[in-house]
Amino acid sequence: MTTFSVVIPMYNVQLFIEQAIESVLAQEFCDFELIVVDDCSTDRSLAIVQQYDDPRIKIIRHPHNKGLAAARNTGILASCGEFIAFLDSDDAWRPDKLQAHFNHFNQNTQLGLSFSRSEFMTYEGKPTGCYQMPKLTDISAIDMFCRNPVGNGSAGVFRRQALFQIQYSRRTTEGTSFCFFDEDLRQSEDIECWTRFMLSTNWRVEGITEALTLYRLNQQGLSANLDAQYQSWLKVLHKFELDFPAFAQQVKRPAMAYQLRYLARQAIRTNDGEKAVGFFWQSLKTDPEMILMEPARTLATGGSAIILKQMPKLFRRSEKIMMKVWSFFQRISLPQRTP
Repeated sequence: MTTFSVVIPMYNVQLFIEQAIESVLAQEFCDFELIVVDDCSTDRSLAIVQQYDDPRIKIIRHPHNKGLAAARNTGILASCGEFIAFLDSDDAWRPDKLQAHFNHFNQNTQLGLSFSRSEFMTYEGKPTGCYQMPKLTDISAIDMFCRNPVGNGSAGVFRRQALFQIQYSRRTTEGTSFCFFDEDLRQSEDIECWTRFMLSTNWRVEGITEALTLYRLNQQGLSANLDAQYQSWLKVLHKFELDFPAFAQQVKRPAMAYQLRYLARQAIRTNDGEKAVGFFWQSLKTDPEMILMEPARTLATGGSAIILKQMPKLFRRSEKIMMKVWSFFQRISLPQRTP
């Protein structure tokens, strides 16, 4: 059995797929297979992958476009690794990511899902020095659904034994398929999977302090369509109301507020002040206590949204300064990387 199976779902990412694959092939831990699932790309993505002459790379082609969740499911079912890692095709990894997760799992036999912190990179693929800084330990299902500490689809690595405990069958016009990620969701499929995993099993979820994932700020990606993203997230909430009603009732209001605040921050990143302010006020109306629970982050989001809407030129002039200050304080709280 291979130690790691790395699953890359791919659809029309000719600008990014080479960086993703190269980051896997550069891993210090070499015992892995790389499964690229082509979801009917119409650009040069498939041709780029086919140029690699490495026996560890396996290419699977969908007969028709099925979406990100289905591509991940296809990769999982074709895998043979003891651990299953996911890398979105527009993201990348640091060379020591797999080694760090291997050590993490070996140190804790009850660990089912391991994840790393992530560093943002530009559309062009350059690290920005700004990071996702989530909670890493003592994570509950409420933490997961409200705050998604895993952060993105390229940060998490499952123990195979743990992941297969949430496998379920789904009947379609093509027959019965086996799922881990919900194929009815075109967005928010990752947070649904992580949370359902925590609600359905007794495995632990913990993070690694180092930022080992590079998460691309890609406005053309799925996360750029904020209204669609919110509607998809509401579908996840409705699903939990049916399957885990007590949990959904407990978490509904704060989770909705945090999601709206997150969307406000995403709108700020796309320079949409109108939408940012709208999402921010919705978040406060949904759960005013959020400003007491996290005053600094909430006020910073609201202030940035208002300045962007009312004084966009001032916001753009001050944005780089704010990012440098934010980056400085994040870096000093991260463990120092060896050259």
